[in-house]
Amino acid sequence: MTTNEPKKCVTIFVISDSAGETASKLAAASMAQYPTVDFSLFRRTFAKEEDKLRKALEDAKRENAMVLHTIVNDRLVKIANDFFEKHDMYHFDILTPPVAEIERLTGVAPTREPGALHHLNENYFKRIEAMEFAVKYDDGKDPRGFLEADVLLLGVSRTSKTPLSLFLANKNLKVANLPLIPEAHLPKQLWETNPKKIVGLTNDPDILNGIRKERMRTYGLPADTSYSDIEKIRKELAFANDLYEKLGCVVINVASLSIEETASMILNALNLEDHSYYATESPEA
Repeated sequence: MTTNEPKKCVTIFVISDSAGETASKLAAASMAQYPTVDFSLFRRTFAKEEDKLRKALEDAKRENAMVLHTIVNDRLVKIANDFFEKHDMYHFDILTPPVAEIERLTGVAPTREPGALHHLNENYFKRIEAMEFAVKYDDGKDPRGFLEADVLLLGVSRTSKTPLSLFLANKNLKVANLPLIPEAHLPKQLWETNPKKIVGLTNDPDILNGIRKERMRTYGLPADTSYSDIEKIRKELAFANDLYEKLGCVVINVASLSIEETASMILNALNLEDHSYYATESPEA
């Protein structure tokens, strides 16, 4: 059944006295919830002077837009809020409420410096180091890395070890991983590693069977091989689960999880902090 109703349209303005990345991400997350709505997104960034801010506000009013803003300068915040109140415009001030609450709780005044999140600092270099670590110690290349790692991922083939390693490395964590093969020797460093930083990844046999068959097809090979054999997969998973029990490590079934969801579960289970928000730009940015 078709409808002649016009498609709903919404205009969003992102206004910031810095790069506006925080407000842009919030806008993107909000828009993703409405796939049937037409959105127009406008960015007015680095509005550090009053005249530039007022021009951005007038543009938003003319477009009848809702405004998401990250303005940290007190004077500019007041100008913006007065404008929104005068013209009865929807706006969401992302930074002022949490910044004010932190100031209330601590008695420490904020710097009110635009773009403070994006300052180059030691966390950027930690992220680069973590990425290099993940590549160096991927796929069990050098078990000595297990002892240096913040996280050691274990799992049979196609349980997302490498993607997870790189995703967590982007959060400044040093991650090593080891593929589990029943016939292969387990390195001694595995037993020397603190089980509290080990995560055992598992999957459902049928799902893993489908993933491996598809992998064979992408290589131009027959889908049904010993690699994708369902009984062999069950034996591999049983071997892995027995090992996880012996190690006493955290176990996560990735069958229905995205990389992001699995990473979040790992961070929570191991009580690790996500430092990615403090390392978002390179020295050239």
